[in-house]
Amino acid sequence: MSSSPNSSAGIQGQQSSSDGASPFNAHAFLVKQMLARMATSMMVEVMAVTNDGGVSPVGLVDIMPLVNQVDGDGNAVPHVTIHGCPYSRIQGGTNAVILDPQIGDTGIAVFASRDISSVIATRAQANPGSERRFDWADGMYIGGALNGVPTQYVQFSEAGVAIVSPTAIKLQAPSIDLQAPTITMECETLGIDASTSASVTTPTFTVNGTVVVTETVTAAVVEAPVVAAGTTLTVAEIPIGGAHEHNLTGGGHTLGVKFP
Repeated sequence: MSSSPNSSAGIQGQQSSSDGASPFNAHAFLVKQMLARMATSMMVEVMAVTNDGGVSPVGLVDIMPLVNQVDGDGNAVPHVTIHGCPYSRIQGGTNAVILDPQIGDTGIAVFASRDISSVIATRAQANPGSERRFDWADGMYIGGALNGVPTQYVQFSEAGVAIVSPTAIKLQAPSIDLQAPTITMECETLGIDASTSASVTTPTFTVNGTVVVTETVTAAVVEAPVVAAGTTLTVAEIPIGGAHEHNLTGGGHTLGVKFP
């Protein structure tokens, strides 16, 4: 329970003992009470979400204001849930960052000066749905605040940009172009599945470890500790044959040929 303006004098209520001391004070109290009815912005908790992270139009959230109302006796009066509030998404045209709110998120909501229900229903310009102004019903959730530590994130820092996911990262496009002086991949298993072809253009291609080939290989020079050919190995336009292994201790294809 919070104290009222007159609790020290043993009087309960939102009007202080000085509010009626003059006409100005009385009018100031009336103005203050009217301003208190205006919803402007508030910390809220997300109670429900229409979207779940899929590729879809921006959805709606149900939110509950986190700062309680207080009656004239100083008793807390919690807010009720506000339903069907639009939330913010970073989007321009058909380009967007899809990051839908989740139940339990806390963040900031702002409240429109006019009834926005018709705009929400039609997603287009419309007249106000009623004559209400600065009403709690016309909330818009603009984003998270006071939330916990993320486990999936994009991080920008002095060290660079980090993209971290505990599950998977997927890049999908007709063409993906990676440009850097050095590209390092560290993993347990690397798979490349090219349905048409794969090419590498470089002055030197080095493989540290066993090379296992299950289809045709054509090369001018093969250099590796062990080359295992399951089908056909062709070096310098000379077919070596299939189903055998070569121990190569130097450049070229004529050194250390070992058949199974």
